[in-house]
Order: sequence, then C-alpha cells, then structure tokens
Amino acid sequence: MSVRIRTARPEDLPLLQDVERAAGEPFRALGMDAIADDEPPPLDVLEGYRAVGRARVADLGGRPVAYLVWDEVDGAAHVEQVSVHPDAARRGVGRALIEDLAADAAARGVPALTLTTFTDVPWNAPYYARLGFRVLEAAELTGGLRAIRSAEAAHGLDRWPRVCMRRDLR
Repeated sequence: MSVRIRTARPEDLPLLQDVERAAGEPFRALGMDAIADDEPPPLDVLEGYRAVGRARVADLGGRPVAYLVWDEVDGAAHVEQVSVHPDAARRGVGRALIEDLAADAAARGVPALTLTTFTDVPWNAPYYARLGFRVLEAAELTGGLRAIRSAEAAHGLDRWPRVCMRRDLR
C-alpha cells in the first residue's frame, strides 16, 4: 500500500489532531512529557491552513496518517508542523510530505524551506539534516524566524535545545 500526498479536506482535520496526539507520545521516552501532553492545533487553526492551501496530508489506505502545515516566513516556506502517526513511522511518509512541499515551493520560485526543531531528538534535527536541511547560525536568522523562536521560548519549548534549519531549493 503506497502513501498518497494530497490537500487536506475539512473532514480530515479531527484526524490530524489524532495524528498529532499519537506523534507526541514517543517524546515521553526522552523525558519530554510536556511535549507529549501539548494539545494539537485547534480545528480553527488547522482550517485556516487548509483554507489557504497550506495543509497537506499523507493518506495511507484512505486515511490520513501524517500531515504538514506551513507558512510563508520572510520569503521561505516555513514548515510550521509535520507529524507522522507512529504506526506509519519509518516508511518515508514524513520525507514524502517534505519533498512534496519542496517541489511545490521550488515550482513557485520560493528559495528555501525553513523550520524549527529540537536538536537532540533523533526524529527531529538529525532527521532533517538527512533531508538536506542545515542548522542556521544566529546571524542568519531572519526577523520572522527570530519571532518564531521567541514565541517557542515563551511557550516553554526552550527547556530542550532547539535550532532553526533551512533547506535551499535553488
């Protein structure tokens, strides 16, 4: 059974919340219970992404098993969230979502993908490095990325090391 990447539909949104909750559970094994306990994006936030075409799902057997939402941040396509249900992990589903966004962004002339992520979580920064992202130095951060990092710090995410990463598309 192969994964199909498609635009999110309104009826997918509650399922995306379920994916998010399940995707958070593996953080418990790393002592990151606060991440596991964090609530998924509310339906209205997910609908906002969907309504403007910035919510994609990985569909396996007719059901979303992963999703990606993104924003435009300082001219780049910024991956706001990508989550894969643990039952679908290690099958290239997350990679397929990232590659779908990269292809779409490149076709629109967007120069890069960006994201923020945990440094020491194996399925975070080390994974994204394998997908062609590099850690940005502080001097490379745009105003938008600095604002995102400030909001993350205010939300308590800086209890664990985090970085901004970029993948050039040209």
